This record gives sequence, structure tokens and C-alpha cells, in this order.
Amino acid sequence: MFGTIRKHQTWLWAIIIVVIVISFVIYFNPSSQFDRGGAVRAGDFGTIGDEKITVDKFGAAQREIYLRFFTSYGDWPDKDSRNSGFDVERETFYRLLLLHKIKEQGIRVSTAVVAQHANEVLRSLGGGEPVPLSELVNRKLHERGLTAADFERFIRNEIAIQELAALVAGSGRLVTPEEARAAYTREHEELSAQVVAFLAKDHLASVNVSTEAVEQFYTNRMSAYRLPERVQVSYVAFSVSNHLAETEAELAKTNLTEIVDANLQRLGTNYVRFGSTPDEAKAKIREQIIRGQALAKARKQANEFATVLFDREPVTVENLNQLAQERGLTVKTTEPFDREHGPKDFHAGINFVQAAFKLTPDYPFSSPVTDEDAAYVLAFNRRLPSEVPSLESIRAQVTTDCRYEQAVMLARQAGAAFQVTLTNGLAQGRTFADLCTEAKLKPVLLPPFSRSTRSLPEVEQDLSLQYFKQIAFNTPVGQTSDLVPTRDGGMLVHVKSRMPLDETKMQAELPSFTAMFQQYRQNDAFNEWFRRQADEGLRNTALARMQPPEMQGSPARRR
Repeated sequence: MFGTIRKHQTWLWAIIIVVIVISFVIYFNPSSQFDRGGAVRAGDFGTIGDEKITVDKFGAAQREIYLRFFTSYGDWPDKDSRNSGFDVERETFYRLLLLHKIKEQGIRVSTAVVAQHANEVLRSLGGGEPVPLSELVNRKLHERGLTAADFERFIRNEIAIQELAALVAGSGRLVTPEEARAAYTREHEELSAQVVAFLAKDHLASVNVSTEAVEQFYTNRMSAYRLPERVQVSYVAFSVSNHLAETEAELAKTNLTEIVDANLQRLGTNYVRFGSTPDEAKAKIREQIIRGQALAKARKQANEFATVLFDREPVTVENLNQLAQERGLTVKTTEPFDREHGPKDFHAGINFVQAAFKLTPDYPFSSPVTDEDAAYVLAFNRRLPSEVPSLESIRAQVTTDCRYEQAVMLARQAGAAFQVTLTNGLAQGRTFADLCTEAKLKPVLLPPFSRSTRSLPEVEQDLSLQYFKQIAFNTPVGQTSDLVPTRDGGMLVHVKSRMPLDETKMQAELPSFTAMFQQYRQNDAFNEWFRRQADEGLRNTALARMQPPEMQGSPARRR
């Protein structure tokens, strides 16, 4: 029996974990994660104040950081989270410092307040519908070895941190009516502006590149053409579509209609996530139930196939082809693909890609991989290392890129030349519209926008919205900005006017804006206080010994 489990442990794990709660002691053992260059030895995390940071304290605080990320984003942090600025170890030390300050201030949180806030968090995670704590623990928290006690402690400490922020940064809430009105005006005052784009596509026809120019272009940009590590796999797909008719017929004999109605009732007004009307939502819910059951059948079929495959000795990649042929199944082989883009010949989810990159010649088969449309069993084919392809193999692409870059330069030259014409013309009293017409340019009139505008599709394809707003609000009324380089050429921004505020709208929105502005001020004051405390309080911790990068704001800023 133990031999069979060892042989199948890769794919059986998904089934076993349903009935066995695994303790993630190693995963959450801080000393196993937090030893950058020997900074931490044998759980030596240092001290905060006169208190030693024990392994238990560090582990508890780290679990709270995972819960904080999960309740904020609805998922656990992954490798990309660190690239985005989230560092679980650094955040853990920050939280330990905050918990130390809470203890110093004698802040206590009542059980009733914890229960109320926990219910609010559970309702938020359920999209407005309360999620039972037991369901949260069983479906999500156990993935990281977390318990209901961890969740309760996290909620209690979150409330305490908020009280600490209010205590140390109370002065930040002092906002005069004049300050609030000035801040509102700055954020909501709208501009009327036009943009003129100078695009590479308008100059491509006049661009010819020599062989020498293409070769030099390739030499200067070889790194841009580097191909990442790729894999190629063979696979057998067990499609959901093969089981839809059978599943629908089976469910038709059950109380499927009642189940759909119950799901719709549970959703309440949130049914609009599934359809614009209740009937549309019920149809979508019914489809999802049938599809979920059909996917379970496909997964079961894949599991049975994998059981036989894993039992074959000796283990060779050819076993997949032989077994598939015996069962009348088709084996397909992907083109080489990388981690970011996945296979080109069909849509494969992240599960398929991750499983493919784990395969090796020694471990050539994957466990059954479940995605939206099918369950798959994968076999290793080959792995291709990262490489720079030869110029000859990608000459057409390099030639196209070289031509486009030269067209971009021509577009920017045209934009710079028109800027000179525009500056001189405006100084002579001519209008922006007349000068554009004379140059056969078609400016685009933008809808009114303010610093608080969150979307402006007319410019976001060329510039980031934040950068565009910075340019526009720094350009005087009646004037035109300098040429702004874009990916496809350049852009000029002409500010026509500043539009008067809607006084009625401002009076209606000012109370809520003032409250938000007060919270911003409080967070700002708390961040400043926290920076001072961190400079002193974390001096004797492993975080300081590691010489980490500059702090990227305190926990308050990331709320």
C-alpha cells in the first residue's frame, strides 16, 4: 500500500488533502524562510524594545500578514507579489513593531467588537453575503496551515492597530473647512483640452532600411529578442464537453431547479454578476452547476487514466502514447511555450503551465491537471533553455522593428517641428485650430477631466493617465505642452480652458470628501510616526542586520 501511495503521491495528494488537515509547520517556520545570506540563525530574529522575538511570535505575526493580504486581495501572495513590493518578512517585522506599541499603550479590544468586525470581513469576502468561518477555514485557510484562532487573533490585532493609529495620529484629522474646500477644488476642477498625436504608422511608407541598419539594430538589441526558457509537452485531454449532455440528463432527474433558485436567493441583489435579469442569472447558475459536475467527471476519468499510467514499469514517456492508443484517446503535443504566455495552439490555464514546467526526464508525468475546459495528463517532451535566436532566423521581425523605430523618430521630428510652428503662431495671435488645419492635423477634443478622473481612453493607449494629467495640469490655459514622447511617436496637449466647478455638486460631496481627506491626513501622520518608530524600534532586529531596501511606506498607507 505504501509503495502504491509513493508511486501516485503527486496526483493523489489533491484527493488526500480533502480528508486530512496537514500542519504546515515547516512552511510557516520563519527560520526556514528568512535566512538571507545568513542574516537569521537558529531563529535569531532579534529584539524589539526589551522583548526577544521568539520563533512563535514571528510565526504568529507572519500568519497575520498572510491573512492581511488575503482579506485585502482575495488570494494568497505569490512570487509576483514580491516583485510588486510585497515582502512578507519585512511586513512581519513591521507588524511585530506595531503589536509591541499596542502593548505599550495598553490597548484592549473587546470580544464583541472582534465578533462584529469579523462578521464584516466575512461578509466582504462573500461579496455581500456572509461566509461561515468554518467554510473559510476549510476552503481557504487550511491551504496555508491557518486556523480559526489565527483569524480571530488577526481581526483583534487589526482593530487594535486602527485604534493605535487614531491615538498617535489624531491631530491628522484636524481639517478646516477652507482646507477641505481647497483640496476638493484641486481634485475636481476640470480641464478642457485637445491632443494632437504624431504616429509612426503615418511615416512607415517613407522608411527604407539597409541591411547594415538591420544588422546594427539587431546587435544593439539582442537582449530584447532573447527567448525565455520553454518547454514542450505531450498531453491527453479529458474534455468537459464530452460529459455535458450526460451530466445535464442526470441533473434533470434531481432537484436542480430548486438548487438554482436557492443559489439565486442567496445571491440577493448580487445576482447581476451572473446576468442582467434574474432569469439570465438562473440560466448562468444552472450552466455553472452542470459544467462543474461535468468537470468532476472529466477529472475522475483523468484520475483513472493516471492510475494506470503511473503503474506501468519501466517509466518512459512512450507509456502515455501506448495507454492512450489502447483506450482510443488522442495524444497531442504542444509547440514550445514559456511560463508567461503558455501554449499558442489552445487556451491553457496557469495550472497547465505550472505542471508542464515541473516535468523532467526523471519525473515525466504530471498529476491530472484541471482547468476550466478539461482535465489533462501531461508528459515531458523537451525543455529548451533561454537563448537569443540568430538574426537570420528572425530577420523579418527585426527588419519590421527597425523600420518602425525609424518611423517613430520621424513622427517625433514632425511633432517637434509643428511645436515650433505652433509656438510662433500662438504668439502672433493665431488660434490652435487654425494652425492645426493649416498643417492638415486633426486634434482630438477630450471630454472634460480632473485630477480625480480614473479613466480617459482617448489618451491611455499612448500614455499613463497619471502622467497625462500631470502634463495637462502643468500647462497654462491657452498654451500647448512640449512634445510628449509616446511608444508610437509623440503627442502635444493643448489646454483650452479651466471649467468652473459645479457648486451644487461640491456642496453635496464635500462632507464625504472631507471625511476621506481627514483619513488621508491621519494616515499621513501615522506613516510619519511609524517611520520614526521603525528607525529606533527595529534597530536590533534581523531586518536591520539584513540591510533591507528602503521602507515602502507603513502599514497605514497600504490600507
